[in-house]
Amino acid sequence: MALSTEQRDQIERRIRAAIDRLLAGQIPAGGACDVKTLAREAGISRAALYRTWGHLKDEFEKRRAAAWAAGQQPDPREARIARLRDLNQRLTSKLARTHTEFSQLRERHQLALSVLAAKDDELQRLRRELSTFSRTSPAPASGQRQGNDAKGVVPLPRR
Repeated sequence: MALSTEQRDQIERRIRAAIDRLLAGQIPAGGACDVKTLAREAGISRAALYRTWGHLKDEFEKRRAAAWAAGQQPDPREARIARLRDLNQRLTSKLARTHTEFSQLRERHQLALSVLAAKDDELQRLRRELSTFSRTSPAPASGQRQGNDAKGVVPLPRR
């Protein structure tokens, strides 16, 4: 069935009004700033939009691309997706840096524990040596005092 001129004008006005609404950010629930939503908002089928009103579909896509190029996001969902992608990328980078830093700190911690264990072993060896030396050598004169007095030294617990 052929459309009258009045019907064609009315449909074209509905499509243009839907284009303006979508590009102004008035996205219906469950919709997006896309051709499918444009056809639904204009009250026509997508097939009709592509076949009969292709020039308006092309106009819509050009205006939408121009809006995005100008930094406008007519579709708040698209803007949110872009923002979340950026956030995800930043957090992933931060996580990678944190993981690297954590690995380096773990290595430094292991090194510090190794150094402490070696120092503890050396201290235990020196204490044993001192106790052996104290039993075999004569006590110093009462007025003399040696630099390292083993009295009051608390042994470290062994693991």
